[in-house]
Amino acid sequence: QVQLVESGGGLVQPGGSLRLSCAASRIAFRLFAMGWYRQAPGKQRELVATITSGGTTTYADFLKGRFTISRDNAKSTVYLQMNSLKPEDTAAYYCNTRVGWNEYWGQGTRVTVSS
Repeated sequence: QVQLVESGGGLVQPGGSLRLSCAASRIAFRLFAMGWYRQAPGKQRELVATITSGGTTTYADFLKGRFTISRDNAKSTVYLQMNSLKPEDTAAYYCNTRVGWNEYWGQGTRVTVSS
């Protein structure tokens, strides 16, 4: 069973930065695309960013260049660098991958942007 464990969330002031990490295990990490999603209270889960096994990245339009997804295959870890954070970025952030017909999620890490 693939395991994804997110970390790095917390409370940050508007304009601040955070780096989220997602450590994967029980998976040939370098072979699979990874994604970050988020879910704000009362809202549906939405895609934030993805990175392919080859390192190609895509981002949600609303980010406007504020976030960067990256991966370290040697550490089986995917990162989400979040800059210029806004209150509307407050959400639980989830790591995701698909292996064949199966989809896997981490438990999430909560980010709160507030002064």
